[in-house]
Amino acid sequence: MKHFVAAAIVFFAALPARAEIAIQDVVTPNGTRTWLVEEHSIPFVALELRFKGGGTLDAPGKRGATNLMMGLLEEGTGEMNAMDFARAAEELAADFSYDAYDDAISISARFLTENRDQAVALLRKSVVEPRFDQVSIDRVREQVISGIRSDDKNPDRIASQTFDGLAFGDHPYATSLNGTEESVGALTRDDIVEAHQNALALDRVYVSAVGDITADELGRLVDELLAGLPETGAPFPAQAQYRLEGGQTLVDFATPQSVAIFGHEGIERDDPDFFAAYVLNVILGGGSFDSRLMTEVREKRGLTYGVNTFLIPKDLGSLYLGSVASANDRISQAVEVIESEWARMANEGPTQAELDKAKTFLTGAYPLRFDGNGPIANILVGMQMDDLPIDYAATRNDKVNAVTLDDVKRVAKRILRPEDLHFVIVGQPKI
Repeated sequence: MKHFVAAAIVFFAALPARAEIAIQDVVTPNGTRTWLVEEHSIPFVALELRFKGGGTLDAPGKRGATNLMMGLLEEGTGEMNAMDFARAAEELAADFSYDAYDDAISISARFLTENRDQAVALLRKSVVEPRFDQVSIDRVREQVISGIRSDDKNPDRIASQTFDGLAFGDHPYATSLNGTEESVGALTRDDIVEAHQNALALDRVYVSAVGDITADELGRLVDELLAGLPETGAPFPAQAQYRLEGGQTLVDFATPQSVAIFGHEGIERDDPDFFAAYVLNVILGGGSFDSRLMTEVREKRGLTYGVNTFLIPKDLGSLYLGSVASANDRISQAVEVIESEWARMANEGPTQAELDKAKTFLTGAYPLRFDGNGPIANILVGMQMDDLPIDYAATRNDKVNAVTLDDVKRVAKRILRPEDLHFVIVGQPKI
């Protein structure tokens, strides 16, 4: 494993921090579309796979099945148990990771060119032929349940899950993809196998690669890797209907500091106004210490260590959320200031100085994301899933700079809804 880490660090240092990268659109012999950035200076490859659907594909009454299934992919395959699989990956200096999200599952691989064929063969066995033995199911299940119990005592998680439940009703977005202690405890091996068949299918896969590999080599590699997966997976759920109205929900929790999640319905990623909304969010609360809410809530009044906002454009429904924490005797004042600034931004919009500062922040920070083959591969597969053009990385800052003050003011009036702003407060606030 040390061999892999050293190579990765060298490659990260050798790659310029830039957003202008040469992306190839590669279609494999079997028809899978992939995006590739060739970089042959270091014999190292980063590979990213995403399967759209994620935790939303859990069958009724089986919440947490997809998440548990993804946690089991590294627990052995065929005659190899979990220890055998980990040892084989280490001997190849390969690194694999498997993650589940609301709208996708993620499989990442990092390997050296000299071990590419063996690493991909091992990865394929874990993805296509997972062992799912009962010993591993029971062990990983206990790990998941332990995390659920911890979340049940975490005020931040309580606030987030309460908001989601109120906002989305009976949609999968309403509950944690981890499931509940009861739902995860009841999952069987058949449920795990079904979740695997539902989620890992060729009709929803996205692939990117960066590093020491050619287009022809990548095409063959991807086809070999995906061979044996089903052509189609489970149907995607319907759009989520947002149900929450403005106001406050209090969750009593014994703690000296209250935490709050606040927000309302958001804006879709493919909306023509998304870039203006993105810039607006940086100005309001999504940037640095210069954001409007940080200035008003923290700097001027000292009500919190931090307050932030974020756009969440999920595949089946979007949110515009924020979070803040404050002492029980001060949280009410923090809420009042946030409500006031939300309304002021909706009615007046930002200043030109705020807009200029946000643009400088966004355009300056963006190239720094491209600091190695792994991060670049992750960005590329995300671009594909968002249906962005292949030249997006090169033109993104131009789109930011094209946003005018009139654009941001217009979009502020459109997407900021002070009357719909809802706060879920977890703690024991003094009103």
